[in-house]
Amino acid sequence: MSFHPPRRTLMGPGPSDVDPRISSALARPTIGHLDPAFIEFMDEIKVLLQYAFQTSNELTLPVSAPGSAGMEACFVNLLEAGDKVIVCQNGVFGGRMQENVVRCGAEAIMVQDEWGTAIDLDKVAAAIAEHPTAKVLAFVHAETSTGVESDAAALCQLAADAGMLSLVDTVTGLGGVEVAVDAWGADAVYSGTQKCLSCVPGLSPVTFSAKAAEVIQSRNTPVQSWFLDMNLVMGYWGGSTKRAYHHTAPVNTLYGLHEALTILHEEGLEASWARHRLNHEALKVGLESMGLELVVAERDRLPQLNLVSIPDGIDEAALRATLLNDYDLEIGAGLGVLAGKVWRIGLMGYSSRPTNVRLCLAALENSLIAQGLSLQGGKAVAAANAVYAA
Repeated sequence: MSFHPPRRTLMGPGPSDVDPRISSALARPTIGHLDPAFIEFMDEIKVLLQYAFQTSNELTLPVSAPGSAGMEACFVNLLEAGDKVIVCQNGVFGGRMQENVVRCGAEAIMVQDEWGTAIDLDKVAAAIAEHPTAKVLAFVHAETSTGVESDAAALCQLAADAGMLSLVDTVTGLGGVEVAVDAWGADAVYSGTQKCLSCVPGLSPVTFSAKAAEVIQSRNTPVQSWFLDMNLVMGYWGGSTKRAYHHTAPVNTLYGLHEALTILHEEGLEASWARHRLNHEALKVGLESMGLELVVAERDRLPQLNLVSIPDGIDEAALRATLLNDYDLEIGAGLGVLAGKVWRIGLMGYSSRPTNVRLCLAALENSLIAQGLSLQGGKAVAAANAVYAA
């Protein structure tokens, strides 16, 4: 029998709600991945991605796999066995960076910070001074496990000053907060389509600086992944009209990405960032009206991913189940050391709307009251409405 999924409102750490325009784009007729019309279409995607990343990097394209593959593409193309990499970890995904480094046969030098806090620039500077021969500084700009934004511009500058490459995870950042690849001087950056771009999962936009591209082209050993080897992939995604066959591109998924990037271009980057910020402020005051606390300090907080402390005596898994079963609303659980201690509430892309903020606050309030928390019904939504009316 055909599968018919339930209709949910997705307000977890991803995927986010898919814009109906993108769903419609996915249903357009499939054409061949070497069709001349598709080749022109690929060039449009590259230009739109350069806009989203704020870069003129020629080596900018969507990897035909999820964000984790974008991460792996950056590491396997830049690293060779024996290289040293300074890896910053303040959440789950810094740990995944470490895994990639080790699997490349390189050495990971870890800079650890408490989960829920931004990367400490002084610690990074000290690690660079101690390991001046490191090739890469790798860090997460927008940490999906904690909702923390670290200072990408400053971190990239530290790497550049030391003659190192910078490798940046902005899977949850792109489209929701400023991502300025050229202004930062970032060398390798990857993201995902299912977060603030509101596309379906399955693609990972990446961009490499000219300096990073030169490193890739002048390697002493082949890239250990054939599929992710940018030397080969660019034969397909390169600038010439004659493209070398590399793999069968996910044609219809790329239709969706093109539409997502078109929507972002129509709204404008600054307007998208402002929308995410406004809806975050409304959600924040609504949560605070219920006595709920946001874990991350305001200066380091991602507006599109909110880490919320669970009140004492509340069965957090049961509450999430109530939201899903009674309200068709998904929010996320904590990961790693934060499991069972926090909820992760996403406001990403098409999910970042006043309607969703009000639904989430009302559903949370009702569910907390049902578990015995003494709250005034309707107060949270009223608090959010005051933000929108201001």
